Amino acid sequence: MCADKVDPLDAIIVGSGVSGVLIAKALGRAGKKVLILEAGEKLPPDINGYMNRFLTATAKVPESPYPPEIFTDSKLTDPATVNAGRPTVLSLGHWYKFGDARDPKQAYLIQKGTLPFASTYERINGGSARHWLGTSLRFIPADFEMKSRYNRFTDWPIKYNDLERWYGLAEKEIGVAADVEDQNYLGIHFSSQYPMPKIPLSRVDMAVAKGMTTLKVPGIGLDSTEWKVSSTPAARNSQPYQDRRVCAGNTNCIPICPIQAKYDPSVTLADALRTGNVTVWNRSVASQLVVDEAGRVSGVDFIEYADDQGPIVRRGRITAKVFILAGNAIETPRLLLMSKNERTPNGVANRRDGEGVVGKFLMDHPLYLGWALMPQPVWGYRGPLSTAGIEVCRDGDFRRDRGAFRIEIGNEGWNFATLDPDTTTLDLVNGLNHGGLNSDPPRALFGAALVKELNDKLSRQFRIGFLVEQSPEATNTVTLAEHATDGLGLPRPQIDYNLSDYTKQGMAAAKTTASAIFKNLGATEFTQPADKDDPCSFEWPSDQGQTTRIKYFGAGHIIGTHRMGTSANDSVVDDMQRSWDHENLYLVGSGTFPTSATANPTLTIAALCLRTADHIVRRVLN
Repeated sequence: MCADKVDPLDAIIVGSGVSGVLIAKALGRAGKKVLILEAGEKLPPDINGYMNRFLTATAKVPESPYPPEIFTDSKLTDPATVNAGRPTVLSLGHWYKFGDARDPKQAYLIQKGTLPFASTYERINGGSARHWLGTSLRFIPADFEMKSRYNRFTDWPIKYNDLERWYGLAEKEIGVAADVEDQNYLGIHFSSQYPMPKIPLSRVDMAVAKGMTTLKVPGIGLDSTEWKVSSTPAARNSQPYQDRRVCAGNTNCIPICPIQAKYDPSVTLADALRTGNVTVWNRSVASQLVVDEAGRVSGVDFIEYADDQGPIVRRGRITAKVFILAGNAIETPRLLLMSKNERTPNGVANRRDGEGVVGKFLMDHPLYLGWALMPQPVWGYRGPLSTAGIEVCRDGDFRRDRGAFRIEIGNEGWNFATLDPDTTTLDLVNGLNHGGLNSDPPRALFGAALVKELNDKLSRQFRIGFLVEQSPEATNTVTLAEHATDGLGLPRPQIDYNLSDYTKQGMAAAKTTASAIFKNLGATEFTQPADKDDPCSFEWPSDQGQTTRIKYFGAGHIIGTHRMGTSANDSVVDDMQRSWDHENLYLVGSGTFPTSATANPTLTIAALCLRTADHIVRRVLN
C-alpha cells in the first residue's frame, strides 16, 4: 500500500456528521489543517436531487431521499453490493418475508440478538442529522449521575455544570429556537439565552395542554407529578438565522426540510470549508487505523470508490498528528475492530491487557407510539412534525426500578402510526378499514360524503411518542460479522441486541401513560396491539394480569459502544473523548455516552464536541 501524498495535516476526521463538522470548523478557524474522510457522496449544490428522490420514492421512509438506492429491481438492494451501505427501516420486517431483518441479502446490519436494533443512519455528507427532527433538548442534571442518585448503571465523568456553557455555545452554533422560561424543569439551569424565540405551539399542543392539569397516572411512580406541556427546543428557524429561511410548517422535517429552515450539518461543513483549512474526500471509506510502536495512531488506510456499486478507484494511507473518529456508534466501533494486528490484537482502543469494551453497551431510545381520535378538531398537519412535549416525566425516584421517558406530541395526525392521510382516504374510497376509521361495516364513499368524512376524521387525529430510557447492557454489542461483507469486501456490523426488564418496564409505563392521557382528553384510542410476528415487539404482563404485546420503534438514536469514563478498565475514552490507549485518538459522538437518558442526543453530542475541539486546539495542537 502506497502512502497518499497530501500536505502535512494536523487532524484527520472520519465522518462528516454533526460531530465531525463541528470539530472541523473549530480546528479550521484555529488555522489547523484538517482532512475529512467521508464514506458517502459529496455535498450537492442544492437539495433538489434529494427532494426528487423523496417525492418519487416508493416508500417515504427516513432514508429515501439519500443515496445509496434502497431498491434495486423492485426489491431491497443487496448490501453486499453497496460500497458504503447503511440500514433502512424497510429491513425490519417479519422473518422470511420482504425486509426480513435477519436476511443478510436484505439487511445491512447482521441482526443476531433476541430483538432487532431498530434505528437507522445515513453515510453521506451530513450523516444522520440529514433526516433528524431537529429536537435539541439538554440532558437534565440527574442524567449524569444515575449511580449516585439511583444506584443504577454508572455516573458520567462529567456533570451538568461541566457541560452547561458548552450547551449554550452548541445552541448558538446549530441555531436552536426556544425560551429559557419553558425549559427550567428538573434542575436544568441556564447561563445564556437561546439565539431564537421558540416555535409557536401547534393547535394539537394546545389541545393536549388543556388535559394535563387534571391528569393522574397511577402505578408508574409519578403520582405527585404536575403534568404540563412544554415547547420543544428545536434547531429550526423561528426567524432568519445563518442565512436560512424561517420554518414554513411543511410537516416534513423527517426526512427532509424542503426549504432548509431546519439545521443540518451541511451548514457547518460549508463554514468549515470557507476557512480554507478543511478538505473533504468523499467516497473514501476508512478501513483501518495504524498504530506505531509508541502506541500512537500513525495513519489511517482508506478505500476510494467510483460510485455506490462501482469499482475501487484507489487505496491509500494518510497521516496526521491527531485522529478523530466521528462516525456513529455502529460505524466507529466497526472501524476500531477492523484495525487488528500484532500491536492491537483486539482492535484499536480496545485494551491489549484485558477484556475490551469497544462495541459494548449499544443503546437507543426505544419508542412507544400511541394514537387516538379527539372529540373535536385539533387540526394536525400544520407546522413542524413536533413543537412540544411532556418533559416532567424524565426524572424521579422511579428510575431505581424502570426506565424514564419523555413524551413527544406529534403534529402529523396518524401519518407515523398508519401512513395517513393516504390509508384513511383509500379506505373510504374503496370500502376498506385498514386504518380503523371506516365504519363497521366499511363504506365506500364519494363526492360530498367523502369530503365530509375526511374532514371530520383527519382533523381529529393525533399521536404521541414515548422515548424510553434504555439501560446500558454489556451484552448489547456491535461486533464484526464473520460471513457478511459490503461492496468493498469489509465485514459488516453484527448486532446483538435486546431490551432489559428495566427498559421494558419503562415501555409498559409509557403504554399506561398514553392510555391515561387519551382518556383524560376524552379521546378514543386506536393504538393497535403489536402483531405477534412483528420482530420489533415483546410480551409483557398487563395491568389486568394478562400478557400484552408491546411494539417498539427505533428513535434513530445510536448510543454507547465507546463509552466515556474515569478509568480505562471499564470505558474507552476519557471525559474529553480521548482514547485511553492512544493519546492522539479521539472517538466522538453519542457512542461516548455512558447512559442513554431520555433526551434526543444531538445537542449533547454538539456540546461535547465543541468542548473536545477546544481541548484539541488549546492543549494538543497549540
